[in-house]
Amino acid sequence: MQEFDYIIVGGGSAGCVLAERLTASGRHQVLLLEAGPSDRRFWVQVPIGYGILFHQKAVNWMYDSEPEAELDGRNIYHPRGKLLGGSSSINALVYHRGQAGDYDDWAAAGNDGWAYRDIAGMFDGIETAPADDSTAPFMQVNDTSADHHDLCQSFADICREAQVPCSDAPLREGNGVSAYLTTTRNGRRCSSAAAFLWPAMRRPNLTVVTSAHVSSIGFEGRRASTVRYRHRGMNHEARAHREILLAAGAVGSPQLLQLSGVGDASHLRGLGIEMVHDQPEVGRHLQDHFGVNYTFKAKRRTLNDVFGNWVGRLTAGVQYMATRRGPLSLSVNQFGGLVKTRPGLARPDMQLYMNPLSYQSFYKGKRKLMRPDAFSGFIIGFNSCRPKSEGTVSITSANAADAPAIRPNYLQHEDDCAEALAMARFVESLQDTSTLSTILAEAPLTPLKKMDDDEVLDDFRARGGTVFHLCGTCRMGPDAGSAVVDPHLKVHGLEGIRVCDASVFPNITSANTNAPALMLANKAASLVLADAR
Repeated sequence: MQEFDYIIVGGGSAGCVLAERLTASGRHQVLLLEAGPSDRRFWVQVPIGYGILFHQKAVNWMYDSEPEAELDGRNIYHPRGKLLGGSSSINALVYHRGQAGDYDDWAAAGNDGWAYRDIAGMFDGIETAPADDSTAPFMQVNDTSADHHDLCQSFADICREAQVPCSDAPLREGNGVSAYLTTTRNGRRCSSAAAFLWPAMRRPNLTVVTSAHVSSIGFEGRRASTVRYRHRGMNHEARAHREILLAAGAVGSPQLLQLSGVGDASHLRGLGIEMVHDQPEVGRHLQDHFGVNYTFKAKRRTLNDVFGNWVGRLTAGVQYMATRRGPLSLSVNQFGGLVKTRPGLARPDMQLYMNPLSYQSFYKGKRKLMRPDAFSGFIIGFNSCRPKSEGTVSITSANAADAPAIRPNYLQHEDDCAEALAMARFVESLQDTSTLSTILAEAPLTPLKKMDDDEVLDDFRARGGTVFHLCGTCRMGPDAGSAVVDPHLKVHGLEGIRVCDASVFPNITSANTNAPALMLANKAASLVLADAR
């Protein structure tokens, strides 16, 4: 049996940060296990490639939810990264911290040390290379607005006309809209793996094993001691002398705890799993951003005219190969931010997306690629910043190869329906601007102005989808009766095991969750190292 100081389960956004930080001193031997392959693939490195990876089984868990009661029984598709870098290797690259109040709420719930004033430096520590070390690992947070489609200027003019706070400089947090910051470097995707793991893999005290599917955690009494995994058709076991760090994400981390006998006793015993610790909170409190896109036909050429035909794709491809610039070097999420749907709100309640491309992600669940619409089009979309509906992740068998049941329970809280309606009416107000009218080829395809409230909500239920921000299933809190981990990310009631990913969010953050997940992993590493002194 191989032995290490620390074993990290999951080589995604959080796991890569942990691996780099824990090996930097050279003092600790670290094993990182990732179920998927290496991220050294062409379409992973090309920013626009996520449209191809959206349905690519080799690098994507491709989960489906259980039928959603409030969405006409639809199963909602949940792509999740299954490769080094995790979802940071297949996402749409948007980087946004959210709002300070998101983290202040974490602290107010009893999580000392997690207020925004406490963790702002943890963001800084992953976003900026130290002045005295230009080679230090960090996440490149890039302003690519100079290459954005010229429709983005019209988006800014629409927002200014609607009196939405609009910044010329890209915003990384708080109220207002701007060009989105993206995790790119020199025209390539800067995933957590590229930023943190690749430099760390040169260190002799880090061992990385890909295609290593962890089946369970072994315990000696209440102490986590070993990790069991399957690699190249064989079963393996590794021992951690100090700690096991779960970084498998909002689906994988609760799944692994449950497979290991940590969860709701009545459920796990029914599956024949030997109990270690009765903790019903494991897998509960699942949260996600849920939104909808409104498609518009434009008088002007959009990215549909680039990606929708072979001439445009070839031209963009040649430009990218020659210069690492152009449409292939960008995200389609080029403009947006956090806004207030109505006066009097203390803080923004809506995230806005304005994209110079319109597309269909899949048709009847069969399409493997995201396909641009056949006309010049663009999207205005939204999601609620802080939805209140909560769901669950629960295993369906004792076999780690079987996907767990994912039940987000979208729109089950009445406030979420009210917010959806407010957001739709906000988009309706944008449709009233003269700037928008000048670029429309015809009336809006979704005639919000002609729809009553019931019709708007019916449309939201029929077409709405996830924004791919699952979190909260191993919630952090001081009370074991309502949380899985304490403010130091240690699992309540157990020893030698922490959860260090987005599953511990006490509440969902207001914007894209990759930045908060990276920050959390950075803070987690500092907590682990502090205990190792």
